[in-house]
Order: sequence, then C-alpha cells, then structure tokens
Amino acid sequence: MIEDLSAEDFLNGQFLLIDKPLEWTSFDAVKKIRYLIRNKFKLKKIKVGHAGTLDPLATGLLIICTGKFTKKIAELTLEDKTYTGTIRLGATTPSYDLETEPENFTPIDHLKPEDLQRAAEDMTGTSLQVPPAFSAKWVDGKRAYEAAREGREVKLKANPIKIHHFSVSCDKMPEVDFKIKCSKGTYIRSIAHDLGNKLKVGGYLSSLRRTHIGRYSVEDAMEITAFEDRILSS
Repeated sequence: MIEDLSAEDFLNGQFLLIDKPLEWTSFDAVKKIRYLIRNKFKLKKIKVGHAGTLDPLATGLLIICTGKFTKKIAELTLEDKTYTGTIRLGATTPSYDLETEPENFTPIDHLKPEDLQRAAEDMTGTSLQVPPAFSAKWVDGKRAYEAAREGREVKLKANPIKIHHFSVSCDKMPEVDFKIKCSKGTYIRSIAHDLGNKLKVGGYLSSLRRTHIGRYSVEDAMEITAFEDRILSS
C-alpha cells in the first residue's frame, strides 16, 4: 500500500502503475510524482523516471520507477505493449493524430468491413515503420517535432517493429475502434496513418489508451490524484 511506504522504500525502488491523464506529458507525470515524494519525506533528491512515453493525447498505463528501480527502465521498455483506441478514416493530419487539423478529406462509402479486416491482417507481423514527423526522435541535434512544427521537412529512418495482434471494429464508420499488441518502438499514430494509406482513404489517430506493458495492466494502475491523496494522508 502506498500509505505504508517510507522514504527508504521509495529510495530503494518502487514500480508505480499510473493511469496517465489526457493532455499530460509523461514527463509531467514523473515531475508530479517526484515532487510529491520529495515534499512528503523532505528529500533533497530522488531518482524518478518512466518506462515508455505516452503522447499527451493518449491516456493509460505509465510505469513510473523510483530510486534504484530506475535502473530497470531499459528492461521494462523492451516489453510488448497493448493499446485500444480509435482511428478516423477519410482524412489525414500532419501529426497523424489530433495535434494538428484534419485535411485531405476523402469519401469512404465504398469501404466494406472485410476491406478493413484484410488490411489489419496484412499489417500484422514484422515490418519496417517510419516514425511520425511529429515525434520525439532526434534529427540533426533537434527533436523531429520541433522541425515539423516549424514547417521544415523531416526525414526519419524506418525501424523494425512487430504487430502481434491487430483487430478492428467497423460498427461506427468512419471511426474504427481497434485493439493492438505490438513491440517496443511502435508508433500507433503511424499505424493509423498506414491503415488509411492501405485503404487509400487516409486515416489518423483520434484516441489512444495503453492498457498493458508486458504483464502490467492499467486495471491495477491509479490516477495521479489518487496517488497524491494516499501519500499525503499517510
């Protein structure tokens, strides 16, 4: 229980399963947790980090490591991830999600459920994926998104990924609900973009939630407000 943990417990290392709120960056969550622990126990310094970035427009499982457990971050990032969310077909965005405005609107009335099922099946397995220009990848000493927001062309190298499972629901077209289990380094925004390209109608990610990192589940995670309430009440 969080209430029973001491300063020494946090310094020796804890895995905190946090349900990241919408519009928070992963660093925002780390910064808040670090502040709460330091303030509670009057610590001058404690290491706190996360095992796998979530975009601000995504919610869900964020593993935050404290103290000596920050050494386990590299190991945790190798785990497969599972996500649920929604892809909007019939348009694109420069960022592949709702950070930028939709454009290139295209009719989708001709699409059938079997077209989407086939496309999702074709994307399952090992492939090379180009990260979004609006990503945190380093390019020429700057984050790719910095150059993209300035309107400059960004060229990123394709990385090997593996999609273990990709299922889609066509009940609310043009919105397509999905569930995907994939390897480290997979950009779900690129999955949405690539699905739209494969169907020749365009697509972008309109919502995303991470439900699992390896054996860890968001069902066991707590909201940051709950963590704050519990640590301050102890």
